[in-house]
Amino acid sequence: MAHGGQGRRRGAALEEAILRAAAEVLKDSGVAGLTMEEVARRAGTNKNALYRRWPNRLALGVAAYRRLAEAQTVPPDTGSLRCDALEMLRRANSTWSSPYGEILRGLIVAADGTSELLAELRRDPAAGGGACEAAWLTLLGRAVARGEAAPEALHPRVASAPTALLRNEYVTRGAPAVPDAVLAEIVDEVFLPLVHGRGPVGGPSA
Repeated sequence: MAHGGQGRRRGAALEEAILRAAAEVLKDSGVAGLTMEEVARRAGTNKNALYRRWPNRLALGVAAYRRLAEAQTVPPDTGSLRCDALEMLRRANSTWSSPYGEILRGLIVAADGTSELLAELRRDPAAGGGACEAAWLTLLGRAVARGEAAPEALHPRVASAPTALLRNEYVTRGAPAVPDAVLAEIVDEVFLPLVHGRGPVGGPSA
């Protein structure tokens, strides 16, 4: 419900209220329940204020989801590349199998064929972009410093491989949750061989 003075909000304050309201709708009702009318009602504004910023409900949903999932990704530091990689995948798997993951998967399906929105979603930490990719590069950088990996392994495509494979389990195979054994396979059968194949390793094994 709108409160006194809300109609005079401008700029960033109004946008924040709209995104917060849209995130609440996504959490309560999922992608199917996201409408411009409901978001405007919860934000205490009118639909025109939404349409001036986002062309449709899906674009608003993507923006709201990114706000919902923008918590800083802090990379683990166990002293082992293998353990760090498993922890990163377990965190991502936990998110994807949660209600937040259901929202993300629903948005990806709804955005099918809309390249700009898909690109925005894939920048999300849970989908392997943005802070997530930076965290994987941090893990690789630490591994290089410890002698677990050669400097050649510090590459964005190497960093993105584990999360891309996990995402494939959900999007392509429709898995409600990925077993821990599969996470270990991604690390042991794909990621670590990829890392160690990109130059000599003089330090301890992962």
